[in-house]
Amino acid sequence: MAAPRLSVVAELLKPVTWFPPMWAFACGAVASGQTLGERSTLLLLGLVLTGPLVCASSQAVNDWFDRHVDAINEPQRPIPSGRMPGRWGLYIAWLWTLLSAVWAWSLGPWGFSATLLALVLAWAYSAPPLRLKLNGWWGNAACALSYEGLAWITGAAVMLGGTLPAPASLVLALLYSAGAHGIMTLNDFKSVVGDRKMGIRSLPVQLGETRAAITACGFMLVSQALVVAYLWSLGAGSHALGVAALMGAQVPLMARFVKQPTQQALRLSAFGVPLFVAGMMVSAWALRYLSELAP
Repeated sequence: MAAPRLSVVAELLKPVTWFPPMWAFACGAVASGQTLGERSTLLLLGLVLTGPLVCASSQAVNDWFDRHVDAINEPQRPIPSGRMPGRWGLYIAWLWTLLSAVWAWSLGPWGFSATLLALVLAWAYSAPPLRLKLNGWWGNAACALSYEGLAWITGAAVMLGGTLPAPASLVLALLYSAGAHGIMTLNDFKSVVGDRKMGIRSLPVQLGETRAAITACGFMLVSQALVVAYLWSLGAGSHALGVAALMGAQVPLMARFVKQPTQQALRLSAFGVPLFVAGMMVSAWALRYLSELAP
Protein backbone atom coordinates (compact mmCIF):
# COMPACT_ATOMS: atom_id res chain seq x y z
CA MET A 1 0.00 0.00 0.00
CA ALA A 2 1.37 3.40 -1.00
CA ALA A 3 2.54 5.75 1.74
CA PRO A 4 0.50 8.91 2.30
CA ARG A 5 1.70 12.24 0.94
CA LEU A 6 3.74 14.42 3.31
CA SER A 7 1.05 17.09 3.19
CA VAL A 8 -1.47 14.54 4.50
CA VAL A 9 0.93 13.46 7.28
CA ALA A 10 1.33 17.12 8.27
CA GLU A 11 -2.45 17.50 8.33
CA LEU A 12 -2.72 14.46 10.60
CA LEU A 13 -0.16 15.92 13.02
CA LYS A 14 -2.09 19.23 13.16
CA PRO A 15 0.57 21.95 13.60
CA VAL A 16 -2.14 24.41 14.62
CA THR A 17 -2.55 22.46 17.90
CA TRP A 18 1.11 22.63 18.86
CA PHE A 19 1.06 26.15 20.26
CA PRO A 20 -0.55 25.49 23.72
CA PRO A 21 2.03 22.96 25.00
CA MET A 22 4.89 24.93 23.45
CA TRP A 23 3.61 28.05 25.21
CA ALA A 24 3.28 26.17 28.51
CA PHE A 25 6.84 24.86 28.09
CA ALA A 26 8.04 28.43 27.54
CA CYS A 27 6.18 29.53 30.68
CA GLY A 28 7.91 26.82 32.69
CA ALA A 29 11.26 27.86 31.26
CA VAL A 30 10.66 31.49 32.27
CA ALA A 31 9.41 30.44 35.72
CA SER A 32 12.64 28.51 36.33
CA GLY A 33 14.46 31.80 36.82
CA GLN A 34 17.35 30.63 34.64
CA THR A 35 18.98 32.73 31.93
CA LEU A 36 17.27 31.58 28.77
CA GLY A 37 19.92 32.86 26.39
CA GLU A 38 22.56 30.61 27.96
CA ARG A 39 20.27 27.61 27.50
CA SER A 40 18.86 28.45 24.08
CA THR A 41 19.69 25.01 22.68
CA LEU A 42 17.80 23.26 25.48
CA LEU A 43 14.92 25.69 25.01
CA LEU A 44 14.73 24.89 21.31
CA LEU A 45 14.95 21.14 21.94
CA GLY A 46 12.15 21.40 24.48
CA LEU A 47 9.90 23.42 22.20
CA VAL A 48 10.33 20.84 19.45
CA LEU A 49 9.58 18.09 21.97
CA THR A 50 6.35 19.56 23.31
CA GLY A 51 4.88 20.69 19.99
CA PRO A 52 6.02 18.84 16.84
CA LEU A 53 6.68 15.62 18.75
CA VAL A 54 4.52 14.98 21.85
CA CYS A 55 1.51 17.06 20.85
CA ALA A 56 1.71 15.76 17.29
CA SER A 57 1.83 12.21 18.66
CA SER A 58 -1.34 12.83 20.64
CA GLN A 59 -3.09 14.17 17.54
CA ALA A 60 -2.16 11.11 15.49
CA VAL A 61 -3.27 8.75 18.26
CA ASN A 62 -6.55 10.58 18.68
CA ASP A 63 -7.34 10.66 14.96
CA TRP A 64 -6.69 6.95 14.57
CA PHE A 65 -8.91 5.86 17.44
CA ASP A 66 -11.52 8.52 16.61
CA ARG A 67 -11.77 7.67 12.94
CA HIS A 68 -15.33 6.33 13.27
CA VAL A 69 -16.48 9.42 15.18
CA ASP A 70 -14.71 11.71 12.71
CA ALA A 71 -16.51 9.96 9.86
CA ILE A 72 -19.66 11.61 11.30
CA ASN A 73 -18.33 14.89 12.69
CA GLU A 74 -15.43 15.72 10.34
CA PRO A 75 -15.33 13.29 7.39
CA GLN A 76 -12.82 15.48 5.57
CA ARG A 77 -10.02 14.53 7.99
CA PRO A 78 -7.13 12.45 6.57
CA ILE A 79 -8.19 9.03 7.92
CA PRO A 80 -11.98 8.97 7.35
CA SER A 81 -11.55 10.65 3.97
CA GLY A 82 -9.22 7.84 2.84
CA ARG A 83 -6.30 10.17 2.13
CA MET A 84 -4.41 8.40 4.95
CA PRO A 85 -4.71 4.81 3.68
CA GLY A 86 -4.80 1.54 5.61
CA ARG A 87 -3.19 1.58 9.05
CA TRP A 88 -0.77 4.41 8.29
CA GLY A 89 -2.42 6.61 10.90
CA LEU A 90 -1.59 4.05 13.60
CA TYR A 91 1.96 3.55 12.31
CA ILE A 92 2.61 7.29 12.45
CA ALA A 93 1.19 7.47 15.99
CA TRP A 94 3.61 4.73 17.11
CA LEU A 95 6.58 6.29 15.32
CA TRP A 96 5.99 9.79 16.71
CA THR A 97 5.54 8.40 20.22
CA LEU A 98 8.88 6.59 19.98
CA LEU A 99 10.62 9.67 18.55
CA SER A 100 9.21 11.78 21.41
CA ALA A 101 10.56 9.40 24.06
CA VAL A 102 14.00 9.20 22.43
CA TRP A 103 14.14 12.99 22.06
CA ALA A 104 13.15 13.54 25.71
CA TRP A 105 15.91 11.23 26.96
CA SER A 106 18.49 13.98 26.47
CA LEU A 107 16.58 16.52 28.58
CA GLY A 108 17.22 15.14 32.05
CA PRO A 109 15.30 12.78 34.34
CA TRP A 110 12.40 15.06 35.25
CA GLY A 111 11.90 16.29 31.70
CA PHE A 112 12.01 12.69 30.46
CA SER A 113 9.61 11.49 33.16
CA ALA A 114 7.12 14.28 32.44
CA THR A 115 7.28 13.46 28.73
CA LEU A 116 6.62 9.77 29.33
CA LEU A 117 3.62 10.62 31.51
CA ALA A 118 2.30 12.95 28.80
CA LEU A 119 2.64 10.19 26.20
CA VAL A 120 0.91 7.66 28.46
CA LEU A 121 -1.97 10.10 28.97
CA ALA A 122 -2.18 10.73 25.21
CA TRP A 123 -2.68 7.03 24.54
CA ALA A 124 -4.95 6.54 27.57
CA TYR A 125 -7.11 9.44 26.37
CA SER A 126 -7.83 7.95 22.95
CA ALA A 127 -7.01 4.24 22.94
CA PRO A 128 -8.83 1.25 24.43
CA PRO A 129 -9.11 -0.12 27.03
CA LEU A 130 -9.08 3.14 29.01
CA ARG A 131 -10.17 5.59 26.28
CA LEU A 132 -10.56 8.36 28.83
CA LYS A 133 -12.25 10.62 26.31
CA LEU A 134 -15.41 8.53 26.65
CA ASN A 135 -16.01 10.55 29.83
CA GLY A 136 -15.50 14.30 29.60
CA TRP A 137 -14.41 14.64 33.22
CA TRP A 138 -11.49 12.23 32.90
CA GLY A 139 -10.60 12.87 29.27
CA ASN A 140 -10.43 16.63 29.60
CA ALA A 141 -8.38 16.29 32.79
CA ALA A 142 -5.83 14.10 30.97
CA CYS A 143 -5.56 16.56 28.09
CA ALA A 144 -5.33 19.59 30.35
CA LEU A 145 -2.57 18.04 32.46
CA SER A 146 -0.59 17.05 29.36
CA TYR A 147 -0.98 20.30 27.43
CA GLU A 148 -0.43 22.71 30.30
CA GLY A 149 0.89 21.21 33.53
CA LEU A 150 3.35 18.63 32.25
CA ALA A 151 4.59 20.93 29.50
CA TRP A 152 5.20 23.68 32.10
CA ILE A 153 6.99 21.24 34.42
CA THR A 154 9.11 19.97 31.54
CA GLY A 155 10.13 23.52 30.61
CA ALA A 156 11.18 24.33 34.16
CA ALA A 157 12.97 21.01 34.64
CA VAL A 158 14.91 21.32 31.39
CA MET A 159 16.09 24.83 32.25
CA LEU A 160 17.14 23.61 35.71
CA GLY A 161 19.34 20.89 34.27
CA GLY A 162 16.80 18.11 34.68
CA THR A 163 16.00 18.69 38.36
CA LEU A 164 12.57 19.05 39.99
CA PRO A 165 11.11 22.59 39.68
CA ALA A 166 10.42 24.72 42.74
CA PRO A 167 7.13 24.13 44.62
CA ALA A 168 5.69 27.46 43.47
CA SER A 169 6.21 26.47 39.85
CA LEU A 170 4.51 23.12 40.44
CA VAL A 171 1.54 24.83 42.11
CA LEU A 172 1.04 27.18 39.17
CA ALA A 173 1.40 24.32 36.69
CA LEU A 174 -1.36 22.40 38.46
CA LEU A 175 -3.65 25.43 38.79
CA TYR A 176 -3.38 26.22 35.11
CA SER A 177 -3.97 22.55 34.31
CA ALA A 178 -7.23 22.77 36.24
CA GLY A 179 -8.21 25.86 34.28
CA ALA A 180 -7.36 24.14 31.02
CA HIS A 181 -10.00 21.51 31.82
CA GLY A 182 -12.52 24.20 30.91
CA ILE A 183 -10.65 25.07 27.73
CA MET A 184 -10.77 21.43 26.64
CA THR A 185 -14.54 21.46 27.14
CA LEU A 186 -14.85 24.30 24.62
CA ASN A 187 -13.65 21.91 21.92
CA ASP A 188 -16.50 19.48 22.65
CA PHE A 189 -19.33 21.75 21.54
CA LYS A 190 -18.56 21.28 17.85
CA SER A 191 -18.96 17.50 17.99
CA VAL A 192 -22.03 16.97 20.19
CA VAL A 193 -24.03 15.15 17.49
CA GLY A 194 -21.32 12.62 16.68
CA ASP A 195 -20.39 12.16 20.34
CA ARG A 196 -23.97 11.25 21.23
CA LYS A 197 -24.19 8.73 18.40
CA MET A 198 -20.86 7.10 19.31
CA GLY A 199 -21.39 7.01 23.09
CA ILE A 200 -18.77 9.64 23.95
CA ARG A 201 -19.96 11.31 27.14
CA SER A 202 -18.40 14.73 26.74
CA LEU A 203 -19.56 17.35 29.22
CA PRO A 204 -22.04 18.92 26.74
CA VAL A 205 -23.52 15.44 26.26
CA GLN A 206 -23.60 14.64 29.99
CA LEU A 207 -24.69 17.99 31.39
CA GLY A 208 -26.43 19.66 28.48
CA GLU A 209 -24.88 22.56 26.64
CA THR A 210 -25.73 25.36 29.09
CA ARG A 211 -24.54 23.53 32.21
CA ALA A 212 -21.42 22.37 30.40
CA ALA A 213 -20.69 25.97 29.40
CA ILE A 214 -21.09 27.14 33.00
CA THR A 215 -18.81 24.33 34.18
CA ALA A 216 -16.14 25.18 31.62
CA CYS A 217 -16.16 28.84 32.62
CA GLY A 218 -16.08 27.84 36.28
CA PHE A 219 -12.91 25.80 35.80
CA MET A 220 -11.25 28.69 33.98
CA LEU A 221 -12.28 31.42 36.40
CA VAL A 222 -11.74 29.59 39.69
CA SER A 223 -8.26 28.43 38.69
CA GLN A 224 -7.25 31.96 37.69
CA ALA A 225 -8.68 33.40 40.89
CA LEU A 226 -6.57 30.93 42.86
CA VAL A 227 -3.53 31.96 40.82
CA VAL A 228 -4.20 35.60 41.68
CA ALA A 229 -4.47 34.79 45.38
CA TYR A 230 -1.35 32.61 45.28
CA LEU A 231 0.77 35.22 43.51
CA TRP A 232 -0.41 37.84 45.97
CA SER A 233 0.57 35.61 48.88
CA LEU A 234 4.04 35.19 47.38
CA GLY A 235 4.54 38.95 47.21
CA ALA A 236 4.04 39.39 43.46
CA GLY A 237 1.16 41.86 43.81
CA SER A 238 1.55 43.63 40.47
CA HIS A 239 1.66 40.33 38.61
CA ALA A 240 -1.41 39.16 40.52
CA LEU A 241 -3.27 42.29 39.42
CA GLY A 242 -2.18 41.64 35.83
CA VAL A 243 -3.64 38.13 35.90
CA ALA A 244 -6.82 39.51 37.51
CA ALA A 245 -7.20 42.08 34.72
CA LEU A 246 -6.79 39.39 32.05
CA MET A 247 -9.34 37.24 33.85
CA GLY A 248 -11.79 40.14 34.02
CA ALA A 249 -11.51 40.65 30.27
CA GLN A 250 -12.68 37.06 29.75
CA VAL A 251 -15.92 37.51 31.70
CA PRO A 252 -17.97 39.30 28.98
CA LEU A 253 -16.97 36.63 26.47
CA MET A 254 -17.97 33.91 28.93
CA ALA A 255 -21.33 35.58 29.56
CA ARG A 256 -22.12 35.40 25.83
CA PHE A 257 -20.89 31.84 25.71
CA VAL A 258 -23.19 30.69 28.51
CA LYS A 259 -26.19 32.22 26.71
CA GLN A 260 -25.31 30.61 23.35
CA PRO A 261 -22.81 27.80 23.99
CA THR A 262 -22.65 26.22 20.54
CA GLN A 263 -22.58 29.51 18.67
CA GLN A 264 -20.09 31.23 20.99
CA ALA A 265 -17.66 28.40 21.85
CA LEU A 266 -15.36 29.24 18.94
CA ARG A 267 -15.42 32.94 19.82
CA LEU A 268 -14.42 32.24 23.42
CA SER A 269 -11.65 29.94 22.18
CA ALA A 270 -10.39 32.60 19.77
CA PHE A 271 -10.48 35.61 22.09
CA GLY A 272 -10.83 34.36 25.67
CA VAL A 273 -8.29 31.55 25.69
CA PRO A 274 -5.43 33.86 24.56
CA LEU A 275 -6.18 36.01 27.61
CA PHE A 276 -6.02 32.91 29.81
CA VAL A 277 -2.66 31.81 28.43
CA ALA A 278 -1.32 35.36 28.62
CA GLY A 279 -1.96 35.10 32.35
CA MET A 280 0.20 31.98 32.39
CA MET A 281 3.16 33.94 31.11
CA VAL A 282 2.51 36.80 33.56
CA SER A 283 2.54 34.20 36.34
CA ALA A 284 5.77 32.72 35.04
CA TRP A 285 7.41 36.15 35.05
CA ALA A 286 6.17 36.61 38.62
CA LEU A 287 8.22 33.60 39.71
CA ARG A 288 11.20 34.88 37.76
CA TYR A 289 10.81 38.28 39.46
CA LEU A 290 10.68 36.63 42.89
CA SER A 291 13.74 34.50 42.14
CA GLU A 292 15.71 37.63 41.28
CA LEU A 293 14.72 39.20 44.60
CA ALA A 294 15.83 36.16 46.59
CA PRO A 295 19.25 36.49 48.25
